[in-house]
Amino acid sequence: MSNANIGMIGLGVMGSNLARNMVSKGFTVSCYDWDESFRKGFASEYTEGFFHADSLKAFVESIERPRKIMIMIKAGSPVDSVLGELAPLLQPGDVVIDGGNSQWEDTERRIGFCEEQGLLFVGCGVSGGEEGALNGPAMMPGGSAGAWELIKPIFEAIAARTPEGVACVDWVGIGGSGHFVKMVHNGIEYGDMQMICETYQVMRDGLSMSNIAMSEVFGRWNNGKLDSYLIEITRDILAFETEDGEQTVDMILDAAGQKGTGKWTLMAALDAGEPLPLIGEAVFARCLSALKSDREEAAKWLAGPKMGIDVDQEDFVEEIKQALYGSKIISYAQGFQLIQQVSKEQGWNLDLARLAQLWRGGCIIRSVLLRTIKEAFQRSPDLSNLLLDPLVAEAVGEAQVHWRNAVACMTRAGIASPAMSSALSYYDGFRTARGSANLLQAQRDYFGAHTYERIDQPRGEFFHTQWF
Repeated sequence: MSNANIGMIGLGVMGSNLARNMVSKGFTVSCYDWDESFRKGFASEYTEGFFHADSLKAFVESIERPRKIMIMIKAGSPVDSVLGELAPLLQPGDVVIDGGNSQWEDTERRIGFCEEQGLLFVGCGVSGGEEGALNGPAMMPGGSAGAWELIKPIFEAIAARTPEGVACVDWVGIGGSGHFVKMVHNGIEYGDMQMICETYQVMRDGLSMSNIAMSEVFGRWNNGKLDSYLIEITRDILAFETEDGEQTVDMILDAAGQKGTGKWTLMAALDAGEPLPLIGEAVFARCLSALKSDREEAAKWLAGPKMGIDVDQEDFVEEIKQALYGSKIISYAQGFQLIQQVSKEQGWNLDLARLAQLWRGGCIIRSVLLRTIKEAFQRSPDLSNLLLDPLVAEAVGEAQVHWRNAVACMTRAGIASPAMSSALSYYDGFRTARGSANLLQAQRDYFGAHTYERIDQPRGEFFHTQWF
């Protein structure tokens, strides 16, 4: 076969499943991987609709012009290495798409490299994991402006759909915006997962609930305002047993891994001066979990209260539900505020309502809440913080009473709730018209003459006091 509609470099789980997805939608795909075992293994199993190239040159020559080539490999230097070998074989107008979790600054650099040679480069966030890649992911492409019309038919065909049938893919914007948005998506994912784990721990250790009982709770929640992919899979994980009756979740070591996108999100927030404490706590919770041997030693020596919570189980489960819902709104509010701020700094002009729309299906953080968020930004595109939308503010306001009690009970029982506690602190800090930073500014001025603004003078005028 020649004149394939698109090429795929990298035949790991994501690349091979995306290629299969494309063929299932009627496109022809040329495939290549530097690993011969990957090439041969994939070629032996999948033939119709595929061209299996044995060299990069043959791969490039098999694709119709203007060529569309997607790279699905490990982020970082491997992408630069592939691009360096690939670019000399391409012609002006060809499109290269990096579908990995690349840092957005790297994407901006690669766009410059490609455009100097007349090529178009796209940094495309892809979310949904193995299943999503095969059956419909959420996709966040951004980069060279002329690329979208060339790749749009394929991307819209393979993407997930919202309940209304809208494709969960859209052109995000210029530069590294696509990969930036995917990075923040992953940061929100970190926060969601940590909050669900805190919920699980308080039900397990505080209420002594069985895995099956917890699975039933998550199942009920998945039919309401907490309906989401992560709640759904938590329900399934807690109910899973092997043939010999082993409850697998109980046998998994409690030491979390991470690949860096949560850390990148936190670093981007620090660079932008945007508060992102919930996602920060989620990242650090994974770091703390990795100190398994230290924690086991600390458990022998460090005092704490009895973990049990003496409350009506059904009532407390409802309070935990409200705490999880309120915290989830805070997580999205922080993430979207970061996107909006960096969008302004970079001149991307991102449409937050459209981003919420394309996250509604296929991706890991898909949830019914995203419809509410989309509608909030449709009502007010320049909304500086999601919490300032009247309907969202009302929802958080209703949740916060139960949320406070849940966090207080967890604290009294010695059950850590870093993400949910941080979310509540952010909520209280954000709704406080006059906080305590006036004292902080006085301290800075005292020891470092850093100056301060006054409440009785216009913003932007600075003063210094000789304190001693």
